[in-house]
Parts: sequence; structure tokens; C-alpha cells
Amino acid sequence: MTDATTGAPEGQVQPSVRVLAQYVKDLSFENPRAPASLQTRDANPKINIAVNVAAKPLAENDFEVTLTLDAKAGEENDIAFQTELQYAGVIRVAGMKPEHVQPFLLIEGPRLLFPFARQIVAEAVRNGGFPPLMIDPIDFVALYRRNLERAQQQHNATPVTN
Repeated sequence: MTDATTGAPEGQVQPSVRVLAQYVKDLSFENPRAPASLQTRDANPKINIAVNVAAKPLAENDFEVTLTLDAKAGEENDIAFQTELQYAGVIRVAGMKPEHVQPFLLIEGPRLLFPFARQIVAEAVRNGGFPPLMIDPIDFVALYRRNLERAQQQHNATPVTN
């Protein structure tokens, strides 16, 4: 038998996800060479963007997911600007198998937060006197897999002591 309202087998709970809150945890923008950095350049500065995702439990079904975007324009001696954003959300996950919660939080959590974080970074850079930095969409599945592989390699490289 199936439940007519959810389509799930009777007695089985359908997974549910709710974003309870979204907020800026930390935002910084640096324009260390202003106003010289705002003058016309021969070429656009090279932009490096680092992305990180973390999740931590707050309650039985509530988790804080933090998306960190760190963007730097220019080279070490010639930084045009640097901005860092930690954007977080409280996400409630219910009815999900325990082994699926972490991948869900580290893949789908940042997908839900990214459009808002992208807009904040774009506005911070624009308010710093530069054209808005429109970060390309991020493949959070690939990021999750890369981080999982890195953690596995570190685990395998750790010497076992008795």
C-alpha cells in the first residue's frame, strides 16, 4: 500500500528539506592599492577563486551549512582587490537515511546558498569600484568528490602508531 498524499509506501516518511535561515557570517573586501588600483589597466587582472563548504550539526535534524568564497584579483605584489564571504544557512533535513545526510548537505546545501552568495560578492566588488565579479556556477558534486578523495588520501597517508 502507498500513502495517497506522499506516494511513499505506508509507514515510510518522505524526506523533507527546509532552509530555516540564511545569513552572512563574515564578509570582507580589501582594495589595498586604492585609488591606483582603480585606474585604467592594460589588461584585466587574473582572478583566483577558492571555494569551500562545511556543515555542522546544530540539533537532531538542523545543520549549519557554510559556503566560503574567496576571490583575489591580481598577483601577490599587485593585488587589485580581495574579497572573502562566508555565507551560511540553517537547513532542516528530516526523513533521510543517515548516510545520505552529509552528501546532501555538502552538495545541495551550497547549491541552495550559492545564488545569494554570488550576488553578495558581485555587489561587494562593484561597491569597491570594480566591475561586478559574476562567479560562474560551481559543480558542487565535483567539489564534494574532490574533498572526499583528498580526505581519503590524507587518511591513507597518516602513519599508524602503536
